[in-house]
Amino acid sequence: MELAYIPSPSRGVLNLGPIPLRGYAFCIIIGVFVAVWLGNRRWIARGGRAGTVADISVWAVPFGLVGGRLYHVITDYELYFSEGRDWVDAFKVWEGGLGIWGAIALGAVGAWIGCRRRGIPLPAWADALAPGIVFAQAIGRWGNWFNQELYGKATDLPWALHITSATDGRVEGYYHPTFLYESLWCIGVGFLVIWADRRFTLGHGRAFALYVAAYCVGRFWIEYLRVDDAHHVLGLRLNNWTAMVVFLLAVIYIVMSARLRPGREEVVEPGADASGEGDAESEGEAVELDKKLDEKTDEKDETHDKGEKDEKADEKTDAVLDEATKDEAESAKKG
Repeated sequence: MELAYIPSPSRGVLNLGPIPLRGYAFCIIIGVFVAVWLGNRRWIARGGRAGTVADISVWAVPFGLVGGRLYHVITDYELYFSEGRDWVDAFKVWEGGLGIWGAIALGAVGAWIGCRRRGIPLPAWADALAPGIVFAQAIGRWGNWFNQELYGKATDLPWALHITSATDGRVEGYYHPTFLYESLWCIGVGFLVIWADRRFTLGHGRAFALYVAAYCVGRFWIEYLRVDDAHHVLGLRLNNWTAMVVFLLAVIYIVMSARLRPGREEVVEPGADASGEGDAESEGEAVELDKKLDEKTDEKDETHDKGEKDEKADEKTDAVLDEATKDEAESAKKG
């Protein structure tokens, strides 16, 4: 009986003339676009302005990429700095190796900078982005399929992943497709966050915290299936410990935030209207109104000035008449 399986791509890069199109990088880019698109729709629905999510993502995405790479290089330093390895490979992001923990941590720093520059609360922005981020992770995991990496234990299940590459210590065979498991889990987490956000009106960063907590649950058992080299602490992979710690922090944040700041932010972006188009039209109307008010004020000033001039002229006329009356009276007395 022939074993059913998921085939691996014969190569992870497609050359379009002189331009190499790498599957891993392509998945990351598509994921970023999905996250920004969905985040923009959710931001507008919460009362934000269209385009704000993209503007802040200009800060968050580069920081996230650097953070994700740093986490990977630090936790798997032997791949780049041990004997026989080339440290220059640490900069070859397109070959795979982004740690989601570092990406979220440093990406949050970039988002904080962008939000601060726009006068926007970071928790509200993170709530709007949460489902998009986890959907981006679902797409990005397919980059591991292109690179034939991060697979699980050997299995004979019908959906086993067929690894054909023998480089970097790989052994050809059939393994658990952990990239697929995590991709499907992320999709489920994304819909969970969207549902919970609508059902419970989450705010002040709680939707983002829910995403983090739910993702950690899936990452824990998926990490347990993986067979790639990793550092172990007390019998568990380092990422298992990271998932547990981050899960606890996310749950604590949800509980404390719900007590201290119940409900949702009423205003997430000052100056934005309900349509998300911003106040461009309103501001234009305000400018026109200011102009009209200025014109009316000028007219009033001119009228006031004219009235003062007429009043002064009348006073002068009265003075002349009084003087003439006095002269006539004196002439009559003399006569």
